[in-house]
Amino acid sequence: MWPRIGGLRALALGTPGDVRTNLNTLVLAGVKTATAGLLTEYAEEGEELEHVGERLALVDDRDTLVGVVEVTGVEIARFADVPWEFARSEGEGDRSVEEWRAGHAAYWARLGTPVTDDTQIVCLRFRLVSAGDGGVAGGDLST
Repeated sequence: MWPRIGGLRALALGTPGDVRTNLNTLVLAGVKTATAGLLTEYAEEGEELEHVGERLALVDDRDTLVGVVEVTGVEIARFADVPWEFARSEGEGDRSVEEWRAGHAAYWARLGTPVTDDTQIVCLRFRLVSAGDGGVAGGDLST
């Protein structure tokens, strides 16, 4: 199970360190409004897919709340079928869907989970609801 903060599932982007810090900065700046994950990770972690309207706690390397995002869309697509419009919304500077695919394939391979064209990808869209912990260290952050 993924960590919870104030009843919200944690959204820990990328890998700890510079990658996560950079991705969180992009979210907080409003540049990154989507993220991609492997469907197999949900089963391995015993997690259900996110749903539209669900709020997630954006966390740093120490699982400290840095913001809250609200899910605006969830789709599953084959890796080869992830559209450019989605890839661009990840806000990571890719100049084409081919560049996005190459970068993500290399990332998942480094993590020991190589992908193929048929790998099922969870395409998660979100909007930033609040930045920082809003003075809330716990409690119900879902409203």
